[in-house]
Amino acid sequence: MKPHVLFAIIGAMFCASSTPAAHAQDIASAPPVVIKTEPEAGSKNVPPGEYKIKVTFSKEMANGSWSWCAAWTGSDAEVIGEPRYDTDQKTCVLTVRLAANKTYGWWLNTQKFQNFKDAQGHPAVPYLLVFETAGN
Repeated sequence: MKPHVLFAIIGAMFCASSTPAAHAQDIASAPPVVIKTEPEAGSKNVPPGEYKIKVTFSKEMANGSWSWCAAWTGSDAEVIGEPRYDTDQKTCVLTVRLAANKTYGWWLNTQKFQNFKDAQGHPAVPYLLVFETAGN
């Protein structure tokens, strides 16, 4: 066996055996993750004006609990009303007013702010949502 292949196998075995979460997991104890966004992260030409940003998580989320954090100074938009969850309790909707020709960015949870939580109180894995709007 070639030495670099042997080291890769040994390294993979070491990582698997030393990972803190190596014990059995189930969906109920795993943190929620973002599975879909509207607009999709990385989108260009999102229409300016009033827009409903939708973020869908892998699990039902705690109502009234969210952390929409500006990714950089000025990366967020004017918020219209309060965030809310759809009836599925998985999709958070934030209505905003978007300007033309601008890049927007939000962290959904951060290391410091972790208010996107599932119904059991597990904070969601942080997710960066960035997109650009179209011109007028």
